Amino acid sequence: MQIQISFTSDEDIILPIHYNNILQAFIYNNIDVELADFLHNEGFIVNNRRFKLFAFSRILKRGNKVGRSFNFGNSIEFLVASPLGKFCKSIANSMLQKEDLFLGKNNIKTDQIQIFNPQVEGDEIIVETISGIVAYSTLLKVDDNKYTHYYTPEERDFERIVAENLIKKYNALIGQDFQSDGNLKIIPIGNSKQSISYYKDFIIKPVDGKFKIRGDKRLLQIGLDTGFGSKNSQGYGCVRII
Repeated sequence: MQIQISFTSDEDIILPIHYNNILQAFIYNNIDVELADFLHNEGFIVNNRRFKLFAFSRILKRGNKVGRSFNFGNSIEFLVASPLGKFCKSIANSMLQKEDLFLGKNNIKTDQIQIFNPQVEGDEIIVETISGIVAYSTLLKVDDNKYTHYYTPEERDFERIVAENLIKKYNALIGQDFQSDGNLKIIPIGNSKQSISYYKDFIIKPVDGKFKIRGDKRLLQIGLDTGFGSKNSQGYGCVRII
């Protein structure tokens, strides 16, 4: 399920250029306390990997850059996605019931909530990213120091890593082993772009663009509901069907 929420403010909404952690904190602060604690500290575990099973978009309009901040004017909207009914119900209720909300230092009010439940019927979807897809490996240099390599769709490992991640999230959600070849094809439509983003003090290199994605419809559905690639709960991998 995907929930698109619009907000207004009496004053300009100003956020730092790299604001993912602020949106993430906003989400955790506006869901059920026990659920927030479970997702933040435990999550759904598969093979010693923890999954939060939610994703969120960037703010869906371009702000005006002012120094190291964006000024979004007096309205913003972004989208949250999750297959967890309790999560979706909790955040929707919170947005409707609270008179005053704080996004960082910005006092905002809910203006509108739109709920979408896109269902994958076949083995192909066409999507656009509304927060870039992250696929990476931690590798060793010749001096045995670790470094992180972020893949682009032109590299074969991009598809493999995204597919493996989807299978793990499926297993975490359903509680059983995924029975399929797990093959996934991610075909850029036009140009895709890798950019540099910061989550707190960590550099992350997501890929944005429009893509034709082919594979088992269960994996495609998990991608729509939880995000494609890694670091979804940090604000990456959220897409919508076009």
